[in-house]
Amino acid sequence: MSGKPNILLITADQWRGDCLSSMGHPCVKTPNVDALAAEGTLFTRHFAGAAPCSPARATLYTGLYQMNHRVCRNGSPLDARFDNLALAARRAGYEPTLFGYTDTAPDPRGLDAHDPHLTTYEGLLPGFTARQLLPEHEKQWLSWLRSRGHESATSRDIHVPGGATPGEISSAPTAYSKDETQTAFLAGEFIRWLGEQDSPWFAHVSFLRPHPPFSAPAPYNDMFAAGDGPEFARAATPDAEERSHPYLSYAMPRAGQGSFIYGATGAVGDWNAQEVAKIRAIYYGMIAEVDAQLGRIWQALKDAGAWENTMVVFTSDHAEMAGDHWTFGKGGFFDGSYHIPLVIRDPRSTAIGTKIEHFTSAADIFPTLSDRLGIEPTNGLDGQSLLPFTDGINVENWREAAFWEFDFRDIEHQQAENHLGLRSSECNLAVMRDEQFKYVHFTALPPLLFDLRKDPMELNNIAADPAHASTRLAYAEKLLSLRARHLDQTLAYTELTEGGPVRRRP
Repeated sequence: MSGKPNILLITADQWRGDCLSSMGHPCVKTPNVDALAAEGTLFTRHFAGAAPCSPARATLYTGLYQMNHRVCRNGSPLDARFDNLALAARRAGYEPTLFGYTDTAPDPRGLDAHDPHLTTYEGLLPGFTARQLLPEHEKQWLSWLRSRGHESATSRDIHVPGGATPGEISSAPTAYSKDETQTAFLAGEFIRWLGEQDSPWFAHVSFLRPHPPFSAPAPYNDMFAAGDGPEFARAATPDAEERSHPYLSYAMPRAGQGSFIYGATGAVGDWNAQEVAKIRAIYYGMIAEVDAQLGRIWQALKDAGAWENTMVVFTSDHAEMAGDHWTFGKGGFFDGSYHIPLVIRDPRSTAIGTKIEHFTSAADIFPTLSDRLGIEPTNGLDGQSLLPFTDGINVENWREAAFWEFDFRDIEHQQAENHLGLRSSECNLAVMRDEQFKYVHFTALPPLLFDLRKDPMELNNIAADPAHASTRLAYAEKLLSLRARHLDQTLAYTELTEGGPVRRRP
């Protein structure tokens, strides 16, 4: 293979990293992701850099940790000075084209106060050309459904399963078919665009699913039963979970059912164990639905003669608790919110069908694509290129732990600040997690420490145990050192001398 490759970056929103059959999941089957991994590289310990959507995607797109990009929550603007994978691709001669969304709130300093872009966090990452947008209101998909005869597709009420009432947990199928999902809609738009291409291209397909609301068309709606899947990682009761840490006592009662089951009211903690299991089964079906559409894309690339010149990156922005610790969604500090899939299939690579167990980060995606395209980012990055792994090179001195952050400030309503008695700048946590221990550092709340070998479900916080004081101190020091190493390095490797600027590569 010679010449510039095609680049296809696919994200499936809220897909857990353990929910792949190639990862040994006990019931979920993902034959099309598995097929991609069989021709590429599966990264088994890949973690998001932050949560929820906007902070997670900021790390994915910029290669920066949250401590540097400072997208703290949905609605936090992305500073216009940062480079990103779309801008870099343009410098390589591509027109990066988007199908879906990037959840990027624009820098307000360059916009007029009346600009409607300032009324939403669902903006477009600078550098992308939007071929088919699909924000959370889904109006583009709904109009497409109406064009196919679904006259009732006038609102997101279309997600209520057939015969169910709004708010009811139901495994009945939706009114739209498996060929009419949001996933199918975006896949079809990408395939149609693919047929127009006559030069190397760069596309980002950003699927909404398996993000809630949790409902699915046949046959995915009841593909799994409530008893399927592994044991839930959770305390005996939701109350016990809440009492285990001040952050959980704040956050858990505020997780609303309506964010997960369309039309529901009340708190997630009001659902019983059977209801939680039933919702997780629907989530598994939604994953199977997305996997089927991925297979459709793989076949379209092969039919177009593009497969052997296309680098495919499949991942997610963040994961999904899926009932672990009696909750759903993303955020906090548990692995369930941050462990995400990553498969890279590069047709030039000879190391195929490999599994990488090193800790990798969403911050590594931009450096990897920059490396592949021969582009120099315009600012310092926190991530590292993964190409040595995909090329079968033995990588030495790689990171020994995963790192992520979560900021729970509430700028508009100040709920977290008022409940916990904290400043907004104190409403954050950082996690360092290696093979044995997981250390969670809160700026102004008690820390947590878990021995993952003895306690893989993260149920026994040993931070206050005097027997583990030295371990807690050691991990706090490791976290401090990581933060020191990842201070912005954009100009720190430049020195002005009598002979002019001297620059070193990190």
